Amino acid sequence: MENQSFLQKLFKLNQKNTTAKTEIIAGITTFFTMVYIVFVNPSVLGDAGMDKQVVFVTTCLIAAFGTIAMGLFSNLPIALAPAMGLNAFFAYVVVGKLGYSWEVGMGTIFWGSVGLFVLTLFQIRYWLMASIPLSLRVGIGAGIGFFISLIGFKNMGLVVANPATLVALGELHNPQVLMGILGFFIIVVLAARKIYSGVLISIAVVTTLALLFDDSVVFHGVISMPPSLAPVVGKVDIMGALDTALLGIIFSFLLVNLFDSSGTLLGVTDKAGISDEKGRFPKMKQALYVDSVSAVAGSYIGTSAISTYIESGAGVSVGGRTGMTAVVVGVLFLLTIFFSPLASVVPPYATAGALVYVGILMASSLIRVQWEDLTEATPAFITAAMMPFTYSITEGIAFGFISYCVMKVCTGRWKEVNAPVWVVSLLFIAKFVWVG
Repeated sequence: MENQSFLQKLFKLNQKNTTAKTEIIAGITTFFTMVYIVFVNPSVLGDAGMDKQVVFVTTCLIAAFGTIAMGLFSNLPIALAPAMGLNAFFAYVVVGKLGYSWEVGMGTIFWGSVGLFVLTLFQIRYWLMASIPLSLRVGIGAGIGFFISLIGFKNMGLVVANPATLVALGELHNPQVLMGILGFFIIVVLAARKIYSGVLISIAVVTTLALLFDDSVVFHGVISMPPSLAPVVGKVDIMGALDTALLGIIFSFLLVNLFDSSGTLLGVTDKAGISDEKGRFPKMKQALYVDSVSAVAGSYIGTSAISTYIESGAGVSVGGRTGMTAVVVGVLFLLTIFFSPLASVVPPYATAGALVYVGILMASSLIRVQWEDLTEATPAFITAAMMPFTYSITEGIAFGFISYCVMKVCTGRWKEVNAPVWVVSLLFIAKFVWVG
């Protein structure tokens, strides 16, 4: 009874019309919808040269502490973890394409996260988000979806490079390709049937098949004490990231995290019925501080910036209304730390389907674009299309903002372009002129 009273006082369960049992079930539900990140994040960051088992542990740690902090300080049923999209951009563009070390690349994410914290500190975060036109915000989200889907198709071998046509269909007789495709369809079919743990089930099924049919996949056990974090933690090159050539990338990380985390907070609180018509909700300031501080901490320890997760909506859908849901999620992430050997066994094609699935979810926002208005449709399309076609989130954002200004000015609607859009566009033009 004392425990019930303590939880009642801490999370205000009665006021939120919920019970401890409901919150626990909601926390377990949210955890199983997003635990795939502990396998996907090490797989992605491992391609940048980082130790997969260490990243598995740090992913669990930052997700646990960020989510528990969200639950205790804001009393919201919202979970946090390393952001999809940002990790892929870091691994495959900043490190893979541009050739920077992962230490410097993670430093750019750190500075982008610091920028997000500064915007939060001076209470201009939502003002800036509201100043960016809907077409550009939607284009950025959808473009990231297309970008990480391309990476997913590449990781499963379904899309390969071709000197004549740039890309081509992979070898469909390859068992790895077939297992990757199977994993994708397991996810989307289960998701369509409202089975929340579909991503985790898919990874487990494909990894099991890989152990049976792929000699390169070796089983290293299930449970062990966490490995030393020394190969990753403390290695981020913060000062090395302050290179003028990297300013555009830092700015891109800032913008993407701004829209991603803020948009998710608005979406989940609205679904939970705790926000008003303007998107405001109780303890909004605390939630924003936890979100931005966690992003800085995540990049500092080398997991990429963390963000609020839309999968939190799964817990809300089964009754989660308070921070107790988030605390349960955080505790489960802590327990997951002892399963780090599993991270090294999961092949890239086992997590590729998850990347494509997240891409579908992100691209669905394109329905909100006013396609009949070319001054809105053009920048949305350019932003979304240029990210996968240039293999860069930064260039997609740049061309999107610049095309928005061009379309509005050349059609006599220049008054619709506000100051933040002009500033961002001019900064990107300056980057193209002086940096390239």
